[in-house]
Amino acid sequence: MTATQRDRYLEVRRRSERFCDPLAVEDYGLQAMASTSPAKWHLAHTAWFFETFLLKPFAAGYQSPQPQFEQLFNSYYNGIGQPFARHRRGLLSRPTVAEVYQYRAAVDDAMQALISAPPAQHAETIANRVELGLHHEQQHQELFFTDLKYCFAQNPLYPRYHSTTPAAAAAVTPLSWWQHPGGQVQIGNHGQGFAFDNEMPAHPVLLQPFALANRLVSNAEFLQFIADGGYRRPELWLADGWQVVQDQGWQHPLYWQREAGDAMNSRNPENGWQEYRLAGLQPLEPAAPVCHLSAYEADAYARWAGARLPTEFEWEAAAQQQAVAGHFVDSGHLHPRPATAEPLSQQLNQLYGDVWEWTASSYAPYPGFRASTDTIGEYNGKFMCNQWVLRGGSCVSSADHLRSSYRNFFYPPDRWQFSGLRLARDLDARANTNGI
Repeated sequence: MTATQRDRYLEVRRRSERFCDPLAVEDYGLQAMASTSPAKWHLAHTAWFFETFLLKPFAAGYQSPQPQFEQLFNSYYNGIGQPFARHRRGLLSRPTVAEVYQYRAAVDDAMQALISAPPAQHAETIANRVELGLHHEQQHQELFFTDLKYCFAQNPLYPRYHSTTPAAAAAVTPLSWWQHPGGQVQIGNHGQGFAFDNEMPAHPVLLQPFALANRLVSNAEFLQFIADGGYRRPELWLADGWQVVQDQGWQHPLYWQREAGDAMNSRNPENGWQEYRLAGLQPLEPAAPVCHLSAYEADAYARWAGARLPTEFEWEAAAQQQAVAGHFVDSGHLHPRPATAEPLSQQLNQLYGDVWEWTASSYAPYPGFRASTDTIGEYNGKFMCNQWVLRGGSCVSSADHLRSSYRNFFYPPDRWQFSGLRLARDLDARANTNGI
């Protein structure tokens, strides 16, 4: 075990707590829907992970300072015991915020000792699980922002987490198409560096020639979809998606709203729109990527535009040769930024960061996938059902957490994640009638 891993452990753990610095104590317990978790729960659960999968099995003589936390902060590991019901996490006024921080500190002290002097026979397993735990915590750092934003947005005061509001871009970078010849490509992680089990094993996939849009779909473009009756046209929607639109009354992306008395104008559809950000209620930025879309909305827009969503394999084939660069959590914006490439550029922009990109691929195991047979094997495999894959990370992701093979997954109606879309089309597809 190296000092480098110990330093990385401390940096990731402190980052979670630093993200909580702007919160008032009243904010730590918010849970506005079952799919979100309170900030306090995220802090405790990530400590629980290290305690459960590293300290208890490998740290000689370790005794948990809070034995009841084994149930309270277990997420979904049924092999360990019955987790406390997810939809009731917001009811846990106790332990207090201070007690959760004390728990984290105790776990960190024990973890530093274990990382510094691991039992020789378990050193490799410990190193691998520490790395898994750190990436797990980075996932929860993203969820901290997505969950907090959803909870704050229910408050008519529209609380601000921060006050960073960069200047709006003047225009959208013109859309062009990046072409790929197709053929056999290798998909999945090849064993270099960290990867989750759902990224393996690497395997060949045969692709037909395809093209990807050079950038993400913008707010201005999505407004044209709305103005053209996109939410009122069943022919654009998958059947399940259309049912959700009817049941939920969707008329625009999550967090959008119009100023009182301001009617939609087809000639100037951008007028009067606002959106809630972690910086508070702000005017909608036309050039920014559209964000907080469900897979159903992304798919309907792509169909309206005469295009489609890319498969996850097309996305990965395009991303394999590109560096992980873009707008991430460290920028402090906590909101997607417009594409900044030169107008005539044919390169792919915004592949990483800004918004998670919906793909048309269902979340399924790769050929030859085998989940670990121990309890930690419940991490990914049990969720490979009824979900869609997203790629690329978002404005609340950490850059060192991402790679071209990374697979995120959500249910198609979900839209509280920072999710948007990039268009794809077959190379022989003709230009559509909506100007894309």
